[in-house]
Amino acid sequence: MAFDPKYIRNFSIIAHIDHGKSTLADQLLLQSGAISQREFREQLLDDMDLERERGITIKARAVAINYELDGVLYELNLIDTPGHVDFNYEVSRSLAACEGAILLVDATQGVQAQTVANAYLALANDLTIVPALNKIDMQTARPEEIKDEIEHTLGIDRAEVLAVSGKTGQGVPELFRAIIERIPPPAGDPNAPLRALIFDSKFDDFQGVVTYVRVVDGVLRKGQKIKLMANDIEREVIALGRFRPRETPCEELGVGQVGYVVANIKKLSDVRIGDTMTDAGKTHVEPLPGYEEPKQVVFCGLFPATHNQFEDLRFALQKLALNDSSFTFEPETSDALGFGFRCGFLGMLHMEVVQQRLERESNLSLVQTAPNVTYEILTRRGELLHVSNPTRIPDAGEIEEFREPIARVNFLLPAENIGAIMQICEDRRGTYVKTEYITPTRVILTYEIPLAEMIYDLYDKLKSSTRGYGTMDYEIIGYRADNLVRMDVLVAGSRVDALSVVVHRTQAERKGRKLVKKLKEEIDRHQFEVAIQAAVGGKIVARETISALRKNVTAKCYGGDITRKRKLLEKQKEGKKRMKQVGNVEISQEAFLSVLDNSEE
Repeated sequence: MAFDPKYIRNFSIIAHIDHGKSTLADQLLLQSGAISQREFREQLLDDMDLERERGITIKARAVAINYELDGVLYELNLIDTPGHVDFNYEVSRSLAACEGAILLVDATQGVQAQTVANAYLALANDLTIVPALNKIDMQTARPEEIKDEIEHTLGIDRAEVLAVSGKTGQGVPELFRAIIERIPPPAGDPNAPLRALIFDSKFDDFQGVVTYVRVVDGVLRKGQKIKLMANDIEREVIALGRFRPRETPCEELGVGQVGYVVANIKKLSDVRIGDTMTDAGKTHVEPLPGYEEPKQVVFCGLFPATHNQFEDLRFALQKLALNDSSFTFEPETSDALGFGFRCGFLGMLHMEVVQQRLERESNLSLVQTAPNVTYEILTRRGELLHVSNPTRIPDAGEIEEFREPIARVNFLLPAENIGAIMQICEDRRGTYVKTEYITPTRVILTYEIPLAEMIYDLYDKLKSSTRGYGTMDYEIIGYRADNLVRMDVLVAGSRVDALSVVVHRTQAERKGRKLVKKLKEEIDRHQFEVAIQAAVGGKIVARETISALRKNVTAKCYGGDITRKRKLLEKQKEGKKRMKQVGNVEISQEAFLSVLDNSEE
């Protein structure tokens, strides 16, 4: 029996990283009786090993809770979301399946960069915001001061802000009441043809593709014939269920309900996130708006460490792409590393997480090339190219304009650290935009910085310069032309494609020197001399030489005529010259990795 939509509330919890979303979600499950005190543990919904190790949420999770208020039983669907800027796409997908959001703010730290970004994301989706202060049980909590911050920064009336503690459960009953009274019930017609939004999916070895849906109109029943509108695929529903918080089978899902569907879908490519699921027989159904395609900003090559794992890597990437639709991959080849894939990510943490998930979940060992961003190139012939691999950049003579992506970065930091952060931004070719004081001691500093200068270590530098108090949030605002060049690395005269990087012309010499010096340490000595050069176009900007291994051919000449020694040395020199023509320079895997790790220090 489907639940009456007026007693259903769909909401998510949004907040900055580490403000206690997952802990509060656990407390909501405990106080509603969805889990027992024995099952209650930290980060119950974060079931991925990587999430528990890092203490962050990577995947959004859905769970259905029953809660009784004033004698009426309500069904609350909670979606726990990540807080890190790299997983913003997970947040936006989750919000599309909700009518309201709890905006959580840490009572000790106050409003942070992601708090602001997520609040605007919720407002853009027309959600009702229920503001709450978390961690009020801590001695360092400053509830009154932080309420002022919320009112000043987000324009939310301080009287609406609730005080809760995810750890002790204080204030949670009042939060339940606010969710039920403030968040509107889902709007939808139970008698209309079925329309359900697919907001996530995963691959199960026994059941095939399991899709997570939110029913917008109509009813979804077991045994019903359904159609996936994007790919026009028809299937029969084999199993249906809810998350309570474990998967619990049920017979039907009504308007506003969230659950999972198993429908004999074998191929990973058949399901598209944001697609509409509808009745198989109906032809004139308006699809739901779905989602904007995520924009990947960081790219790198992933290659199997052993060449026979290429197909395993392809399958692992397909499986992961189903569960994380915000990264892309396409096959590519490299002279140095063989066959692999060019992968696109939403940021550096996202890239790290995907690589670790691949290595753990699919047992692969991978080699990764230097991360880089997508460039826009206007050629002399008027073509506009989008290039995410430095080796595909055309020659300088064909380029009219070389444009790089620019990010608008908002830093939220203590006022005393403004100078240090401004210096870091200037060093990275940043353009100052504005400074805004939230309180006399806390500031929002805004800069426009080339994304390539930002992705490597700006976050780490920010944390160390502000002793951990600074936070940042960024969005890509477009492309801007600059004096950029491709720098190639030549080893013994031949170009090594996997080591090409894009640099600003003014920094080419400095970065080239650092790079060849690093390579000299890593490449083994050969029987002949090896030149390592960094080149921009036809011009060599830096060079190091690895001297040849030498055998002491004059060892058996004791004293005697100098010409005898000279003759032997000349003979050795001739041999080395010949060897150089046929010799092949071996570059170890470690040499690649060491250069990639430090190429942008």
